[in-house]
Amino acid sequence: MKRIALFLATNIAILAVLSVILAVTGVGSMLDESGAIDFVSLLAFSAIVGFVGSFMSLAMSKWTAKKMTGAKVIDPNSHNQTERWLYETVRRQAQQAGIGMPEVAIYNAPEPNAFATGMNRNNSLVAVSTGLMNAMGQDEVEAVLAHEVSHVANGDMVTMALIQGVVNTFVVFLSRIIGHLVDRVVFKTQNGHGPAFWITTIFAQVVLGILASMITMWFSRQREFRADAGGAHLAGREKMIAALEALRRGAGENELPDQLAAFGISGHIGQGMKRLFMSHPPLEERIQALREMR
Repeated sequence: MKRIALFLATNIAILAVLSVILAVTGVGSMLDESGAIDFVSLLAFSAIVGFVGSFMSLAMSKWTAKKMTGAKVIDPNSHNQTERWLYETVRRQAQQAGIGMPEVAIYNAPEPNAFATGMNRNNSLVAVSTGLMNAMGQDEVEAVLAHEVSHVANGDMVTMALIQGVVNTFVVFLSRIIGHLVDRVVFKTQNGHGPAFWITTIFAQVVLGILASMITMWFSRQREFRADAGGAHLAGREKMIAALEALRRGAGENELPDQLAAFGISGHIGQGMKRLFMSHPPLEERIQALREMR
């Protein structure tokens, strides 16, 4: 429910701000002079709302991640042996993957987890929890870092932002068409839009947003398999399998904030319909995919 509430609050906030701006410029108007829907203007409005929100989140992702988790960025010149090993491991893997050196951070959390985020391949953050450092051996941590570096190298954050932008565009576009039809056909509003339009639009946006999240979560699950394969390439398949096995032994709910859950190495556990909203495939499936990998 927190994820759904976050989606609703974020989209309403973005919509409220951009609606005022776009109404002043005329782009936000969805009705032509005859009172019919101007689909071109509506699509332009929807795309701006959808992509601006998505890429604003991406641009702020490193800052947001640090604030939400309290992650401490490691000083490259740190004299702490563990911090130095983490930094040097990520540096080596980043060179292998052909990306810019990410910031490396540790955040205080008892659950074993890690995540990567950032605006692009050369401006990213890789962070691990203290729980992961305490629960895993060095080889397993190396594999987890390789998994996260692979996310960066694959451009997963940017791709997720693009997909979310497209999904948001159609959610905003279709919700307003539904609101317009209900307002005109059911409530017989002739000029402009009445309260029924706004109420129906908000309701439709929530429902469509929930359905649309299945698309983004499906992509998120696919990219986990790719990141596992990338981690196996950088650190070794056996190390990657061992890391996932360690996560399975200590399996529990992912305690990353909802905004970052899809970027962690471990995810929520779900069965039945819940599986459609999972950001990560079951660990058993990921381990099996690695064992079958050639």
